[in-house]
Amino acid sequence: MKMISWNVNGLRAVMKKGFMDFFTEADADIFCLQEIKLQEGQIEIDLPGYYTYWNYAHKKGYSGTAIFTKEEPLSVQYGLGSEEHDTEGRMIALEFEGHYVVTVYTPNSQHGLLRLDYRLLWEEAILSFVKTLDRHKPVILCGDLNVAHEEIDLKNPKANKKNSGFTPEERGKMTQFLANGFVDTFRHFHPMETGFYSWWSYRSNCREKNVGWRIDYFLASQKLLPHLKSAKIHADVWGSDHCPVELQLAI
Repeated sequence: MKMISWNVNGLRAVMKKGFMDFFTEADADIFCLQEIKLQEGQIEIDLPGYYTYWNYAHKKGYSGTAIFTKEEPLSVQYGLGSEEHDTEGRMIALEFEGHYVVTVYTPNSQHGLLRLDYRLLWEEAILSFVKTLDRHKPVILCGDLNVAHEEIDLKNPKANKKNSGFTPEERGKMTQFLANGFVDTFRHFHPMETGFYSWWSYRSNCREKNVGWRIDYFLASQKLLPHLKSAKIHADVWGSDHCPVELQLAI
């Protein structure tokens, strides 16, 4: 099974920048999107052979997630079932015969960490939700998690220790998530490799210089470790300030 996750930073915009070329070439069994930035009816996209699921933010042109899957899921859940967390379209969970797939777009703590407190509440809620699923079936969680977990996950760790996405609080939540029975699949295959990033600021030619952050992930239940085949970052695919990330499993 081949899975792709991509924060497209506006699906309508990236459709004009080669999205369908990559989508067709990738031929993923499951393709997850974050930050689609649209409402129902604002895009026409023809994806024969795929079931499509969309979770739109209440606020226009903001956030939102989607999943396109070749196999029809047994059940679908949009959001965590809490009004506090479900107005921004940040989560979709699909249930399949032997596992769950969850895509998330974690809230950014924002400049000055103005939204850090809410972000930490979200982290607690999503971990509780995924742990509940994991008691029934293994879980694959993917998406823009808005955190560089370790110093090797960003180009300039020392300069960013108090900045959104690399605070001790955010990194600690990722550590906690992994400690609860999950694995960072990219690091499973590439434990110490540096220079692999999935997001680059639009400023100062950061992408051309590869001054980036690895903040897009596939996390998997440890029970799935024997089934993991490969993990990849498609840094050569442009169109967004993020690039797609990939996981392949023998499921």
